[in-house]
Amino acid sequence: MDIRQLRYFVTVAEEANFTRAAARLHLAQPGLSAQVRQLERELGHPLLDRSGRSVTLTEVGAAVLPYARAALSAVEAVRQTAEEFTGLLRGQVTLGLVAGAAAAAHEFDLAAVLAGFHEEHPRVEIALTEDTSERMLTALHRGELDIAVIGLADDEPPRGVCVHVLVDEPLVAAVAPDDPALNPPDRTSIALAELRERPLISLPRGTGLRGVLDRACALAGFRPRIAFEAAAPLFLAQLAARGLGVAVIPALPAGAAEAHGLRTLEITEPRLRGRVALAWRTDGPSSPAATVLLDLLRTTLTAPGTD
Repeated sequence: MDIRQLRYFVTVAEEANFTRAAARLHLAQPGLSAQVRQLERELGHPLLDRSGRSVTLTEVGAAVLPYARAALSAVEAVRQTAEEFTGLLRGQVTLGLVAGAAAAAHEFDLAAVLAGFHEEHPRVEIALTEDTSERMLTALHRGELDIAVIGLADDEPPRGVCVHVLVDEPLVAAVAPDDPALNPPDRTSIALAELRERPLISLPRGTGLRGVLDRACALAGFRPRIAFEAAAPLFLAQLAARGLGVAVIPALPAGAAEAHGLRTLEITEPRLRGRVALAWRTDGPSSPAATVLLDLLRTTLTAPGTD
């Protein structure tokens, strides 16, 4: 049995006539008849009653017809999908990147993945934009972005969005070596409440990390005193090293704090975590190109400890 035989059988059943079916299929009528008979032999049952002036379905033929149509529909869906993916070479993907996400390069190499995708699909245009997590979530809902790398402020995914966590690490308070918070000198953590009256250095509003900080402070009954805001966590750390306040940032790689003249204390009571994630609409990306890129990002970029 092959797909052509099923197509011939369905066409004859629809036309109720071999001659009209042959004309519709651009085939010679004897060849069409021979193919349908071969299908009947393979199935072991006659599918068509040829005894009348018009061709009708036998009982078996009537039972088989819906499945034959379903098989043809499935084959057509496969063909259409393949043709859509061929169109990747001329597609476009719009990717959003949370402000300061480049600082997470020690966790994942987004640039390398995009370069590999471009090499594989050189005619796909990748539009890259940087913004806050809040604005990018709005853009995702509006269809203005296909995929976004956002900071997560909550434990649950935002409404209407699926996420794949790339980075999940504790937030720390980074301070200069002579900061009063380092008393006693060997302490390794600081309670959130101890930051109530301290000038804080943080990412801007609308970022996931800032959302985590603001929400935690609100639950603790105070409003954080934000002295400085900047999009790059490394710059926040540099401000803290100059004694301008306490920087609330993701944990730095081993040795990085000392290299910048800093000490870091894990924030506790509660422990705060900074998470960076891929985000896309729950109904999936809008184009085959975006779907392929999303699959590549999800399989290539992996947060340590999240497998």
